[in-house]
Amino acid sequence: QVQLVESGGGVVQAGGPLRLSCAASGRTFGGYAMGWFRQAPGKEREFVAAISWNGGNTYDADSVKDRFTIARDNAKNSVYLQMNSLKPEDTAVYYCAAGGTLTTQNDAYRYWGQGTQVTVSS
Repeated sequence: QVQLVESGGGVVQAGGPLRLSCAASGRTFGGYAMGWFRQAPGKEREFVAAISWNGGNTYDADSVKDRFTIARDNAKNSVYLQMNSLKPEDTAVYYCAAGGTLTTQNDAYRYWGQGTQVTVSS
């Protein structure tokens, strides 16, 4: 069982950076693939990035490729999303999730955090 808590959201101007963190409880954290998703008003939740259980494989959505970087530190039970060159369209609630394998499908993730708001001003 994994419990997830996101932090690091806030308001940032377009072009700026922001780093999101997700702290996990549970001794089995290292056995899960982790993903970041986001949901903007009026839109469905969409995939952002994912990382395998050991950090050896990552996958980024085309919309954030070359701007966002996902990373994890299993010793600290944490996963991160470094966001650079933010755009107003990145504004959304960002969620971290834990699942059994690296996937872009939100239904495949068993555990979810509460979300953290990211607002990018123009």
